[in-house]
Amino acid sequence: MGYIVLAAWVVQACVGLSLLVSWARHARGRDAGLVLTHVTAMIAFAVPWTAFIVTGTTIWAWTGFAVLLLFIGFGDAAMVRRARAVIGESRRGLGDYGPAIGVALSGRLGRRTTFHMLFSALVFFPCLVVCIIATTTGA
Repeated sequence: MGYIVLAAWVVQACVGLSLLVSWARHARGRDAGLVLTHVTAMIAFAVPWTAFIVTGTTIWAWTGFAVLLLFIGFGDAAMVRRARAVIGESRRGLGDYGPAIGVALSGRLGRRTTFHMLFSALVFFPCLVVCIIATTTGA
């Protein structure tokens, strides 16, 4: 199942790369801290996850999951900021997260962004499941 997570990550990375290219062409550096931190960390996920696949050592799986857990939110924050511009309003705290998901699902952020948002769950949750199974079975 570790290979399934890696395959899903590759799909996600390809779509993410296309979004990164669009961002580099059109965003003029807007939200660079969020975007570049998210991209760097998501690429970095491949290192411990590949180490887990090769060695079977559970700590590598949990390290990969920790990278996802800690840095996937930077992509979410970038999505929320884009959605705020589309909506034309802003709420405090996490109040914009739900409306941002609605904007993304409506297609107003583009099909690639919607796909990237939805498909991220097919990396995140299976990764967690693999970590739990590896821990409980001693793999």
